[in-house]
Amino acid sequence: MTPLWDSEIPPDPVEITATGWLRALVRGLVLGGLVFGCLALLLVVRLVERPLCGLRRPVTPYITQFVCRNAFRVLGMRFRSTGDLMTGMGAVVSNHASWLDIFALNARKRIYFVSKAEVAGWPGIGWLARATGTVFIERDRKRAREQTELFEARLRAGHKLLFFPEGTSTDGLRVLPFKTTLFAAFFTDALRDRMQVQPVTLVYTAPDGQPERYYGWWGEMAFGPHLLATLAARRQGSVEVIYHAPVRVAEFADRKALARHCEAAVRSGLDVALSARDDHPARP
Repeated sequence: MTPLWDSEIPPDPVEITATGWLRALVRGLVLGGLVFGCLALLLVVRLVERPLCGLRRPVTPYITQFVCRNAFRVLGMRFRSTGDLMTGMGAVVSNHASWLDIFALNARKRIYFVSKAEVAGWPGIGWLARATGTVFIERDRKRAREQTELFEARLRAGHKLLFFPEGTSTDGLRVLPFKTTLFAAFFTDALRDRMQVQPVTLVYTAPDGQPERYYGWWGEMAFGPHLLATLAARRQGSVEVIYHAPVRVAEFADRKALARHCEAAVRSGLDVALSARDDHPARP
């Protein structure tokens, strides 16, 4: 199992006021209705879509995208994206800071997450992940060939696969070294000359007066309390998704060279965004 990143400084304590609890209740009910109502719709549509289209999903990704765009409206959180979306066969790689990444990365681009197999068994989250087409993998060398074939099938079906090469989430203020294992799947004879990879940087800005790592979710932090604190916030911050220029896999000698390039692009995007924020801090 991949070790979780943790901070030497414990998570910041969150105090929720009476009005905060009310906000959390209202937002939670609306967000839950949005997510699970659209999930029911997605499952109904998939009953028709699957036998007619197989792996291809011409309709249901738009339902997922609708949910993710409107989730930020429900939270009252600003969403912004910059850069051009990749076209053609390819994968997306990004830094990983929060459970909110799922909404942010789906809000503008229709993608399918690559996740560790354990997530499939998580209550609620696992169900949502399976319904939206997440690719589950096991970190077992004996199954490497099988998983590579699965990647190829999904990519050939036009799916944009997204994974987090850091292997764990952080506080959103850093980019950890990229693990290179999953990049190897793109260097097969069937994919190398056709594949592109697009690096993406996620940048979270905390609400005014809150710690910079407010939206970060890492280590052994429980999901429930973090979700509750986000729902209860009187003022929300923002998230920016920066799409960097995609690169062709064939231009790189091996998976390590490709991973280094993607890591540098994602790291540079975060460093530039954080530096600009320090130079122009928000007004209190």
